[in-house]
Amino acid sequence: MSYLGRTLALALLSPGATLAQPLDSEPRIAVMSAFEPEWTTLLADMAEPQEHVLNGIRFITGNLGGKPVVLFLSGVSMVNAAMTTQLVLDHFNVEGVIFSGIAGGVDPALSIGDVVVAAEWSQYLESVFARESPDGSFALPPWMEPSGIASYGMIHPQAVGVMRQGSETVEQLLWFPADPEWLKVAEQVAGRTTLEDCGTAGECLAEAPQIIVGGKGVSGQAFVDNAEFREWVHATFDAQVLDMESAAVAHVAYANRVPFIAFRSLSDLAGGGEGANQMATFMDLAASNSAAVMTAFLEALPD
Repeated sequence: MSYLGRTLALALLSPGATLAQPLDSEPRIAVMSAFEPEWTTLLADMAEPQEHVLNGIRFITGNLGGKPVVLFLSGVSMVNAAMTTQLVLDHFNVEGVIFSGIAGGVDPALSIGDVVVAAEWSQYLESVFARESPDGSFALPPWMEPSGIASYGMIHPQAVGVMRQGSETVEQLLWFPADPEWLKVAEQVAGRTTLEDCGTAGECLAEAPQIIVGGKGVSGQAFVDNAEFREWVHATFDAQVLDMESAAVAHVAYANRVPFIAFRSLSDLAGGGEGANQMATFMDLAASNSAAVMTAFLEALPD
């Protein structure tokens, strides 16, 4: 055997080496949430669940909303979300990716409990932390092109380079789209889906929740509970909602050319509320509302 052959054989036999092998061949929709409170309802509603474990992550195949799905938790954060999305695409026959979970609201017109199904997502912390000038401003390096997105102090958001199958050049993208056909289905179910306004522990919303299909969401590696930063996000990105995973999932789905959509219900106002952050109070209610809209979406999807 040649040196190259021996090296390849040893690499394939080593404990750290993994090859993408299908764990399940049936075409399925990947349904993901960030952490356990977001998927409790979904897991309970799964028909014929079967568990697969990969890299310590539980992937549950079965039927949800009458559709074959693979359900799993991404873990909180952009890196976890991107990693697990690619993992499910590599090891299952995935026809599209759906995210269901909670988020912070950044649009003053929205309230806790509302569900947002954004049409596009941006990674607002894909940024340059700029050097401070003598006059107190923060300037990009002279060789760097501005993105056209207004900065927040030293934070200058930038586009991210993306390679995908069939592309010969790196695309520089600020926004990653939800699938337009899936958005149409979401619009159809929005008008006939009822949201809860009181949780199981007796906590109730001040206003009846609504479903918003369209608009924009942003994601980043920070939990935001700051009124000033919230205002900048809304004004700069015209965003309705902010979270820590959706844009990363949209990025991976775009690179792999598979449909993507995210259902996010507001558990808090990202620092915009009058008192302390209310995520712990309304997390279960928001997660249930997101799951309700997402399940109705699955039921309405054409076979």
